[in-house]
Amino acid sequence: MLAVEGVTARYGHVVALSDVSLTVAAAEFVCLIGANGAGKTTTLKAISGLVPAAAGTIRFDGRDIQNLSPQEILRRGIAHCPEGRRVFPYMTVEENLAMGAYVRRDRAGIAADLDRVFAHFPILAERRRQAAGTLSGGEQQMLAIGRALMARPRLILFDEPSLGLAATVVETVFSIIAGIQRDGTTVLMVEQNAYMALALASRAYVMETGRIVLEGPARALAENEHVKNAYLGG
Repeated sequence: MLAVEGVTARYGHVVALSDVSLTVAAAEFVCLIGANGAGKTTTLKAISGLVPAAAGTIRFDGRDIQNLSPQEILRRGIAHCPEGRRVFPYMTVEENLAMGAYVRRDRAGIAADLDRVFAHFPILAERRRQAAGTLSGGEQQMLAIGRALMARPRLILFDEPSLGLAATVVETVFSIIAGIQRDGTTVLMVEQNAYMALALASRAYVMETGRIVLEGPARALAENEHVKNAYLGG
């Protein structure tokens, strides 16, 4: 479904990604792990059109998407659930969810998907008219996930969904993401909690200093000595 091939990206003169290649098959759950500053977030931003690729290709369903606008990439079926949740704090829960569907015009379908999101996250239904900035961190993460689902994507990019959340909330959020993948939506997740990410994913990539240094089945990487020492606490 997604093929990133030899992608290089820069912030000014600083090379953030160097010859990055990865693939994600339809309905697959793939994770990308690595230390802070390794280039994981930039990889997702390059896929979703927020950072231009200086070299290489990015294809979705066999079609080149790297020169498309972020809204066109969203329209093609790739949603981005960003690091730090990035909800609109002064808008209501319901208004935030509506923003997730801004590239759509099928009003009946949008209404049906809103009902599905509220069924999936009852707490959001209870607080649909509450300002998003007044929600807890876990509730805001649920709102960010629901907003991504409102685009009716075929692939969701999750960037550090556990960031800043209590351990019990992290388990809930990861369970929700796993359920989304089981329902047929493809997932590419960047996550610093390598232990839980590798437990959920079928395949994984390890990124260091802007390069992919390891890849393979998630269970195999969880047993890799370098991965254990660097990311799993030995």
